[in-house]
Amino acid sequence: MIWHSRTGAAEAMARAAANGAALDCTVRLVAAQDVCADDLLGAGGALFVCPENLGTMSGMMKDMFDRLYYPLLGLIEGRVYATAIAAGSDGSGAQAQIDRIVKGWRLRRVADPLVINLGAQTPAQILGAKTLSDKALNQCHELGQALGAGLALGIY
Repeated sequence: MIWHSRTGAAEAMARAAANGAALDCTVRLVAAQDVCADDLLGAGGALFVCPENLGTMSGMMKDMFDRLYYPLLGLIEGRVYATAIAAGSDGSGAQAQIDRIVKGWRLRRVADPLVINLGAQTPAQILGAKTLSDKALNQCHELGQALGAGLALGIY
């Protein structure tokens, strides 16, 4: 599970998803800035979790894709992925950007995108620390559990 967070929301989402996945498989939770090619080469699948910033994925998540795109090109085709976006409004920009990038890697989406809309619209809300509802954390947990179970059962 690869994540980036500035205000705590995406990190909380990633941790909840990791807890769900850990029920059925081994999980590595790695911050985007620390991900290396071997992390994705050794994974059966990936969950990308980040905030939407200014209508796109966060810069640190984009940096991870920029660093690893060519070193992994042709080496992880067919592996599964899912996404979870912490959004202030709709999350569609970040979602579309990730989907376009992993299309080149030929990854296979196995779950609908999860977008948690936090409704942050003012500068103070956008920059402030975030606390997720139990409902949002449960959705992340369920996404992780479904991904982990699918990998453990060989469905993916």
